[in-house]
Amino acid sequence: MKYIKDLKDGDRMNDIYLIKQKNSATTKNGKPYDNIVLQDKTGTIDAKNWEPNSPATDEFDVLDHVEIVGEVTTFNGALQVNIKRARKCSEGEYDASDYLPVSPFDIDTMYNELLSFVDSVNEEHLNRLLCALFKEDEAFIKRFKMSSAAKSVHHSFVGGLLQHTLAVTRLCDFYCKRYERLNRDLLITAALCHDIAKTKEISLYPENDYTDSGNFLGHIVMGVEMVDRVIHGNPGIEGFPEVLENELKHCILSHHGEFEFGSPKKPAIMEAVALNFADNTDAKLQIFDELLESEKSSGWLGYKKMLDANVTATKMS
Repeated sequence: MKYIKDLKDGDRMNDIYLIKQKNSATTKNGKPYDNIVLQDKTGTIDAKNWEPNSPATDEFDVLDHVEIVGEVTTFNGALQVNIKRARKCSEGEYDASDYLPVSPFDIDTMYNELLSFVDSVNEEHLNRLLCALFKEDEAFIKRFKMSSAAKSVHHSFVGGLLQHTLAVTRLCDFYCKRYERLNRDLLITAALCHDIAKTKEISLYPENDYTDSGNFLGHIVMGVEMVDRVIHGNPGIEGFPEVLENELKHCILSHHGEFEFGSPKKPAIMEAVALNFADNTDAKLQIFDELLESEKSSGWLGYKKMLDANVTATKMS
């Protein structure tokens, strides 16, 4: 199988891909065609089916696996597939693992390290909160391990949420060794919990898209709601200090740092500042890492919106 990341302009395509998106449209002349997004574990690529009613094209829908015959071209600076033939495939014709992007790190190994951070939190109420989520809630644990951290921006793969959360927690742990005023128990708890509602905001692969709750509320608000339910639900955590609860919720609410980035509040305590920097650091470096992994050229790569800069893949002499 030729993976999407290896495709280049002029290639002929003749392989099975997952249909991530599909919608019908018409040209300016009123001719119908299909906009399609193909996916494998290495990424996605836009495709056009200019003859949707052709005998060479089977009926297929989103999440179907389809054998695609077509040509890779460049349009507006991006690769695109012009579909010539399409055949819907049956189970047994493909390996499902080829179509789901997965973290390069072992998920169970990462989760065991995360649990070591849970055990390192000494404040009894915060430890109880973390245990309720990461040790006792089996449905949450299963979804947390399988979730991506974003639809497309960074860590957009199975295990991405776990990988990102662990990286942010490691950074926060480092900060605590350098800045003694930081409340380590609070910051480590905030790091572990800052994106817990990504499990509700984004559906699992292969769909990996925003849920209704994600579109209406977003993971920041829902994350605070989840923490609140653990503290005040049944059985709840008796005697949870009000100030500590508000500080933890504030860290979650402010972890994007700025209003324009979706934070309802700006960081007002030292731990919230540290969490914001750790979250931003891991996200931006992962974006850069994924960019360099996908680029086939070296030198200057042009302006990249998510990095807000003209970036280069090589050190310039």
